[in-house]
Amino acid sequence: MENSSYALYFNLTMFVNIGNYRYLTFVLCFLLYTVIISANLIIIVVISREKTLHEPMYIFILCLSINSLYGSAGFFVRFLRDLLSDTHLISRPACFTQIYVIYSYASYELTILGIMAYDRYVAVCQPLHYHNKITPKVVSKLIAFAWIYPGFSVSACVYLASRLPLCGNKIPKVFCSNWPVVKLSCVTTVINNLVGMFVTVSTVFLPLGFVLYTYARIFHLCRNRSPEFKAKVIQSCLPHIITFVNYSITVFCDIALSRIDLEKINPFLAVTLSLEFVVIPPILNPLVYGLKLPEIRKLMFRMLSCSKHDKQTKP
Repeated sequence: MENSSYALYFNLTMFVNIGNYRYLTFVLCFLLYTVIISANLIIIVVISREKTLHEPMYIFILCLSINSLYGSAGFFVRFLRDLLSDTHLISRPACFTQIYVIYSYASYELTILGIMAYDRYVAVCQPLHYHNKITPKVVSKLIAFAWIYPGFSVSACVYLASRLPLCGNKIPKVFCSNWPVVKLSCVTTVINNLVGMFVTVSTVFLPLGFVLYTYARIFHLCRNRSPEFKAKVIQSCLPHIITFVNYSITVFCDIALSRIDLEKINPFLAVTLSLEFVVIPPILNPLVYGLKLPEIRKLMFRMLSCSKHDKQTKP
């Protein structure tokens, strides 16, 4: 299998033998996954049920929660199974499917954050034109673009990687990743590198640059405004800023790790940093938006209090 050009299985080599502690690790990770599902489902249900939240900003938050469920499922379902397994082999189709899900999730997240930055920019800098520019039709087009373009871009990278003849099957990760697979190639990977660079620039660096630009404009506008105006802008933009900074750091860690062999220097640190962008954003996003935005927070507490009241009134 090691020298096969088209290996039927890949071996995820970064799983450490922790003996019986793997059961405790499984329980903790399962609880974490349960919290991620519950927190994001609450955000989805609250926004879906309340007509007062059927506005662009909340629709984009809804998309973030849906994407968090999508990305965490692509990682945790396989990861939890591998924690209890003695071998960590993953079939070729399953590996490339996981690559697609995880990297499309990452690209969706960044494009949605870019669209949210545009929404905040128009709301703060052009408030009189907000309802003319951010119409339901425009929102639908932006969401469609946020899902379609990254999906096709990541598909191109995964397809090119799946066509490569490989001189090995070991992936130094706890989940399948595109660049480690490409590095196993027996032939030149110039096309893969060029396409990968283009996709990275268009789905990672352009959205990041656009977010930085919009907030530079917003902060410039706030310089000479009243303290009340600044406080209102901060309350509106702070959850997005926290989400953006958090995700930028996790994506930077993943991109940096894909280009260096940190697993040979410090395996534990390599695994921890590689898990950041598939674990932290899905659990942080609903907490940030649920606790920081008063509209969502009030409705969440109201729903929870109503459910408790209903249980108490039942005979």
